[in-house]
Amino acid sequence: ISGDSANKTVEEVKSLKIAYVKADSVILNYDLAQDLHDEFTKSQEAYNSEYGTKRQSFEKEAAAFQEKLQRGGFLTEQRAIQERDRLLGKEQEIARLDQELSGKLAEMQQANNKQILDSLLNYLNEYNKGKGYDYILNGAEVLLGDEAHNITKEVLQALNARYSLGNTKE
Repeated sequence: ISGDSANKTVEEVKSLKIAYVKADSVILNYDLAQDLHDEFTKSQEAYNSEYGTKRQSFEKEAAAFQEKLQRGGFLTEQRAIQERDRLLGKEQEIARLDQELSGKLAEMQQANNKQILDSLLNYLNEYNKGKGYDYILNGAEVLLGDEAHNITKEVLQALNARYSLGNTKE
């Protein structure tokens, strides 16, 4: 590299315009994120309730089966085996339900995170048209930085204002 090329690179680096946003602060304080979290919590509670009710019902049936088996309440061994198999099937059904509900919750959480990130990136693209930053970094990765380059508060206020405006139109 010639001296001129090396100097030009240093000058270009010195003229870089960089800002950062603390994405974790946005997630904690963005009204959209809070609304999505509230919806997620309601779904989680409903799923837990559905699973808990079915699990509790199964446990009662299993206890009743055990008691009936111990006191010789089945007319035939075949009938006892049929009831045991029915309960095993029900237990497997409950395990499948647990996996299904857990999967739905994971998908919902992933979709929520994507929606928040998409909203943030969409806004930052608009925001940067007027600001002209070369880089806008995630502040969670910045170990040392001038607070003057921290645009989190400004971005968060604008995101919440935009979200609030969007909700009043509905």
